[in-house]
Amino acid sequence: MRACGQEPDGQYVELAVEVFGMLADATRVRLILALRDAELSVSRLAELVDKSPAAVSQHLAKLRLARFVTTRQEGTRVFYRLANEHASQLVSDAIFQAEHSVDGTPRHHQQDEVTG
Repeated sequence: MRACGQEPDGQYVELAVEVFGMLADATRVRLILALRDAELSVSRLAELVDKSPAAVSQHLAKLRLARFVTTRQEGTRVFYRLANEHASQLVSDAIFQAEHSVDGTPRHHQQDEVTG
């Protein structure tokens, strides 16, 4: 963690912009959401995001190059999983921010009110 008020190194700011660029695609966001809780094959991911396996493979290749996902091969099948928890957290936070843009009291705040 950085001390309060200390700015991150410039290279990390530039890389953060690339991260946001990678997430600026609805299919890739849906893939990350689908991979939050499970390791899945391309065919299963294609079903979940309602895209062709070829299109999903192209998106997964980009996510893999950006180190958002990793793979495991079992015979001829390849299974994808998130490389770490940060992509999932970024997507969740982006959805929470989107809820603020649309709803008076976003769902994630309504849950806080119920449990708090």
